Order: sequence, then structure tokens, then C-alpha cells
Amino acid sequence: MRERWTIGALRRLPGLLVGLVGFGFGIALMARSDLGLGPWEVLNQGVGIQLGIPMGTVSILLGVPILLCWLPLREWPGPGTLINLVLIGLATNVGLAVLPVMAPDAVVLRGTELLSGVLLIGVCSGLYLAADLGPGPRDGLMTGLHHRFGWSIARARTGLEVSVLAGGWLLGGTVGIGTVLFAFGIGVVVQASLRIFDREGRVMRRRVALDAEPIPAEGAA
Repeated sequence: MRERWTIGALRRLPGLLVGLVGFGFGIALMARSDLGLGPWEVLNQGVGIQLGIPMGTVSILLGVPILLCWLPLREWPGPGTLINLVLIGLATNVGLAVLPVMAPDAVVLRGTELLSGVLLIGVCSGLYLAADLGPGPRDGLMTGLHHRFGWSIARARTGLEVSVLAGGWLLGGTVGIGTVLFAFGIGVVVQASLRIFDREGRVMRRRVALDAEPIPAEGAA
């Protein structure tokens, strides 16, 4: 959307950058807890295990073909989309490099890492979403499926996340209590965070407009 490339919109860039860095660090906290990751991170970790590269690097590499999938879906990136593609993965790698690996019996510390990671991801999601400078590659794929095929947002998100979760688990990604906590808790934290960071209601207005769009007739192009 053109308004996302204006000087006025780009003044929200600091919030976007802080949110994306915090999001990546939250992923690293969850990964170090070894108690389970969100669906896309399970896939990134699983691919990283198979290729022998950091999961943050996988996030960046997989983000490119995911972004290319936007073209037939008629989605368009904003500046935040392109920054998201790189910055979350870099922040995840830095977090994994500086956070120590906990002993398996350090249950309290690992649990603290897990909870901290989920909370940090949720708060920082609200921060970067409030900047309203474009969705990340994976969120754009979800909304693109909604626009192109008339799927509900819930159907598109569930289908994508179940698929990548299964694939990541088969590749060796960590699925556990953290995966369940992420699935049921992240939305609550993001919503509370948006009330703080998006007082103008930009994100909610876009979501309401998205949900209100007519569903294409079956077989429509």
C-alpha cells in the first residue's frame, strides 16, 4: 500500500526495528528453553538441523521464496516486509549466540526462558504491527490466500501453521509445551500489546476491513 512508503509512515520505523529485534530475541529464548517453538520456528529449526545452519539464517532464506509466493496472490510488500525478512532472522542468530545452553535438569530456568520468549514475542509483535509498515512474509502469505481464494483468515492461518509444524517436526524441530503455550497465548499478548502501541487503531481498522472483504465466487480468478 502506497501510504506505507510515505515519509510520515516511515517515522514509525524505530518502533518497527525495536519490535523485530525483540521478536527475534524472543525466538532465541524459546529455542534455548528446548521446550517447544511456534510452528514457523519449528520448521526453521528443523531445516537448520538438516542443513547444519542457524535457524535464523533459515528464516531469512525461506522468507525469500515465501515472499515470491506473494506475486501470484497479488500481495504487495511494504518497507516493513523487507526489513522483517532479514532482521528477525539476524536477531534470532545473535540471541542464540549470546544465550547459554541450559542443562536438561534446569527446569525452572528453561521454563522462565520459555515464558519470557512468548511474552517478548507477543509484546514485540504488537510493537512492530503498530508501525503498520507492511506484514512479514509469512503473514502476507496468509492474507494473500485469503484475498486470492476467499479462505477465511483463520482457515489460511491454521492450514499454513499445521503444515509447517508437521514438516518442521519431521525434520527434527522441537515441538512441546512451548508450542501449545505459543498457540494459545500469543494472541492474547499481541492484543494487549496493540492496545498500548496502536492507540490510533490502524491495525484494527485494517483487520476489520480485511475481514469485511467479500469472498470471491468459487472458480473466480
